[in-house]
Amino acid sequence: MSEHTRSTDAEVVSTAYLDDELVEGEHAASSVRAVLINRPRQELYAFWRDFGNLPRFMENVKAVETLESGRSQWTVVGPAGADFDLVSEIIEDVSGERIAWRSDEGSDVDHEGWIEFRDNAFGRGTEVRLFISYDPPAGAVGKLVAKVMQREPRIQARRELRRFKQLMETGEVSTSKAPDAAPRASRHF
Repeated sequence: MSEHTRSTDAEVVSTAYLDDELVEGEHAASSVRAVLINRPRQELYAFWRDFGNLPRFMENVKAVETLESGRSQWTVVGPAGADFDLVSEIIEDVSGERIAWRSDEGSDVDHEGWIEFRDNAFGRGTEVRLFISYDPPAGAVGKLVAKVMQREPRIQARRELRRFKQLMETGEVSTSKAPDAAPRASRHF
């Protein structure tokens, strides 16, 4: 074999790659999830960075208000339909690559997280990784309730990334929920 033999092996970092320093949050509940989206990295970053877009695909986010100095206030629906106000501050913002945040004073829930956008090693879209860490209201009981009610961060992150992918690739989020304008028979009430 010559020294110029080509290899078909590629050095690839999987979307499941975990760096313990980046994914071990300081809170009671943490999750990291990843998805491959067939859109340019900068486009995905720009859409996410406009926090007003997030309620379009995040089921539990009712509203996001941008405040001063890199801060934002989120109104989210928790277990049993209770609203919580999360006040976050951006602690890292690398255009086209990464946004990191943590809770600020006045937040109902202590939290932190980041989202990262990387070009896929094979040139097919963008790998998006989302990390969320928080202290559930009511401690361990709150964490259990969130899990039972399907509001636990691991479940929410997976669903939100799936809906983000759908929105960015197709322009809509698919749902099994009937549209409001759909005719309904009286027997279904």
